[in-house]
Amino acid sequence: MALLNNEAKNSVVGPEPLVRPLSSRIAAVPAPAVEELLPPPSQAALTPGRSTYLDASSEMNGKLNFGEPVRIDGRVDGEIDAQNDLTIGKDAVVTAKIKGVSIIVAGTVRGDISASQRIELYASAKISGNLTAPKLVVHEGALFEGDCAMQPVRAREDHKLAVAQGITHSGAGRRSGTGLTDRGRSELS
Repeated sequence: MALLNNEAKNSVVGPEPLVRPLSSRIAAVPAPAVEELLPPPSQAALTPGRSTYLDASSEMNGKLNFGEPVRIDGRVDGEIDAQNDLTIGKDAVVTAKIKGVSIIVAGTVRGDISASQRIELYASAKISGNLTAPKLVVHEGALFEGDCAMQPVRAREDHKLAVAQGITHSGAGRRSGTGLTDRGRSELS
């Protein structure tokens, strides 16, 4: 009968639950400031592993090829092909088609970005263009307008070849002259 008595219920002490409610385990963590993630521009040229640095006063037009890691804090208009890591600093303004291995963007970019490993957009990033990489990290506050494809480069190239040859894996999809959309519905009236 002690179990039916409120006194007995309140006095029973049991082990603490093994799992706490989810709300008590989650803490809001603000996004780190860009300054915490990137070295200051004055130290960028001295950072180990960074062999190329275009400072804020730099303005480049045309096709740029980099074999070593590079950081850009200036203005670039054209095309960038980085065979290694590429960092676009907070004050950089880049209007270019960009290809690289691992790309960090903290500044403004107008153009498509393609990376073979990953793309990371810091909170100060402003992107207008398409992103293509197997891994994408977007910090809270980053602005991105465009399309995103997250698949290995090889898979994209295989897909382009299959589409060019008129082959699809699902049997449905857009094909020349069929009037089918990606969901297989007719576009013809």
